[in-house]
Amino acid sequence: MSKKNPEYDFKWCPGCGDFGVKRALELGVERRNIELEMPMANTVVVAGIGCSGNLVHLLDGDQPFGMHGLHGRTLPFAFGIKMANPDLNVVVVSGDGDFLSIGGEHISPQAQRNLNVTAIVMDNGVYGLTKGQSSPTTELGVITPTTPYGKLENAINPLELYLTLGVSFVASGFSSKTRELANLINEGMKHPGFAIVHVQSPCTTYNDTYDVLKGNAKKGIEPIAWDVPEDHDTSDRQAAYGLLQQSGVPLGIIYQRPDSEPLDQRVEAMRQKANTRSLDQQLAAYKI
Repeated sequence: MSKKNPEYDFKWCPGCGDFGVKRALELGVERRNIELEMPMANTVVVAGIGCSGNLVHLLDGDQPFGMHGLHGRTLPFAFGIKMANPDLNVVVVSGDGDFLSIGGEHISPQAQRNLNVTAIVMDNGVYGLTKGQSSPTTELGVITPTTPYGKLENAINPLELYLTLGVSFVASGFSSKTRELANLINEGMKHPGFAIVHVQSPCTTYNDTYDVLKGNAKKGIEPIAWDVPEDHDTSDRQAAYGLLQQSGVPLGIIYQRPDSEPLDQRVEAMRQKANTRSLDQQLAAYKI
């Protein structure tokens, strides 16, 4: 529940990483609106199905437009909205199951189009809403309700996948680092083209990875999350691949294509070249 929707019958588990993502999104959009002097109504948030999808109902403060769509179909919805009104700031909120399984088929087409939207993917390594089944990012051998003898498939590397498919802005964040995540989301919204901010957002009920990500000195656990070096060249695709070959989870901007041309600009350039006929001319073409 939230201030906007106190009666909304949905609960995130205590400590869920999605709380941090929610706050980061609010801060990121607020900063954008101040910088560009835009009203909140200029932003549309498109959600899928899952714990992450409920974020569209839980935002506090001034409200963006919201669209709660079908499982895995956030990008087609976002595509339609952006093409109908290219001036809108379209933000997708999704989860690893929603975005990378049934929704995985939509990533490549939007990457090739360079659709000018920002996708925030909350990765908890399981299907949290439906009680912890394995997802595309669940590690090999993990026991879940759908893999009682251990998962048989290797976990995918989402950041590497995004680079391979041609996504023009790839960033990696952590839900516990709200301010840093807000900066990444803001940079993604500034980017002219398809931006994905992939967020480690632990599920405290079915896959609590906080200690693994942050480290726990008392338990002798070293953190696997580390900050991208300041001297990393985000415009260098090969450097980005090299970064992802290191162990652990890098946090920061992984890649940003220089001179990125978004789809809406390409469409407008094509429209300028097109020989558009008036209504009378089109009707006249049917006359014998």
